[in-house]
Amino acid sequence: MTFTMEHFETDRLLLKPATIEDAAFYLKLLNSPKWLQNIGDRNVRSIEDAEHYITEKMMPQLKRLGYSNYTVIRKSDNQKLGCCGLYDREGIEGVDIGFAFLPEYEGKGYAYESALKIKEAGISLFGIKKISAITIPENKSSQKLLEKLDFSFIKIINIPNDDEDLMLYEYHV
Repeated sequence: MTFTMEHFETDRLLLKPATIEDAAFYLKLLNSPKWLQNIGDRNVRSIEDAEHYITEKMMPQLKRLGYSNYTVIRKSDNQKLGCCGLYDREGIEGVDIGFAFLPEYEGKGYAYESALKIKEAGISLFGIKKISAITIPENKSSQKLLEKLDFSFIKIINIPNDDEDLMLYEYHV
């Protein structure tokens, strides 16, 4: 069974798989100061780059596993706020949860609300037993959010092709 177009809802949010129609939003998000600081430069400089990023980095995993990156949309006005998803990331055992929001939507509970929904879907819908998460040591807000989601810090790791120290968190069912 495939869940390639599965979307999720919370009281305030709609989480839908990223598509090329979201390219302008991802161009802005991937070049926001906190994305660049905490996640890294993905060399997305144009709408075409963003479309390529979505079709090459996000959609293949969605087709292969049924889950990937979700655009987080506020239901009250259809505003795109950020992204949240489950990722099959090289160097991480199991599935990795990740999230990022535009600066103007931080501190309003959207990251927690969307990440909790994605975590629950990973467990109940996709049968995932262990979810990992990574963050840089300087990203205190991400660490606090992971702890609020009942993730536990495990150790400092490095992933392939990246010498930056990353904090590995895990959640076990």
